[in-house]
Amino acid sequence: MTNRSITGATRPAADHSQRKVAFAAAFSLLFIALLAPFAQFGAIQNLIVPADTAATTNNIVASAGLFRAGIAAFLIVAILDVVVAWGLYVILRPANESLALLVAWLRVVYAAVFAYALVNLLDVAQLLQGTAATPGSAAPIQGQVASSIASFGNGWDLALAIFGLHLVGLGALLFRSVAFPNFLGALVVIAGAGYLADSFGAILVPDYTLTISVFTFLGEALLIVWLFKLAIRGTRSPESPRILVGAPVRTSEAAAS
Repeated sequence: MTNRSITGATRPAADHSQRKVAFAAAFSLLFIALLAPFAQFGAIQNLIVPADTAATTNNIVASAGLFRAGIAAFLIVAILDVVVAWGLYVILRPANESLALLVAWLRVVYAAVFAYALVNLLDVAQLLQGTAATPGSAAPIQGQVASSIASFGNGWDLALAIFGLHLVGLGALLFRSVAFPNFLGALVVIAGAGYLADSFGAILVPDYTLTISVFTFLGEALLIVWLFKLAIRGTRSPESPRILVGAPVRTSEAAAS
């Protein structure tokens, strides 16, 4: 009887801990969803003019603060990805601990590769530092800027292949977990397949211009919503109701005997 009481008492504490982890993962994913578009479309890509290195260099010199803000936002995204990897591992390890650990490490590796690719953008910012008074940069500097920006793009393409594989494994875990619906796992797998297609397309196809991941990201967005729902409401395993209902019956039976 004492063991049953301890087990029942620890369930709410464990559920509360899971809810806090879900909150951490959900907020981290939400901030990633806000910071990544700002960094990519509002700060970095907005300053880059394809096939015009001189214009790109001049834009970065004229908006050095915005360019550095984009780099900082991307770095925060990489750090938050590590938090998400930990949170999803804690939440999903009951479904399959080995797969959950692999999926978590894939996201950590993705974050590390992406952070390493960011060094190229930091090189650009430092290279152009102090040239604000001379907007027309020399050709050698422009060449280095173009090379560093291209290296960042290539590094990100490689990182996204790892991220796509992470999402495929994550979708399989969500499909197995009782805390998430099966359709969410399927959508996350589709999102991962989109990243894999874009990454390998950029590697294998010259002048690859498709962005399949733009149309397959729905699973990532719904995962944020479901994590917030999990954090607010908590989750109950199928065994919980039977334990809670059965315990008084067993106690009364023991008293009667």
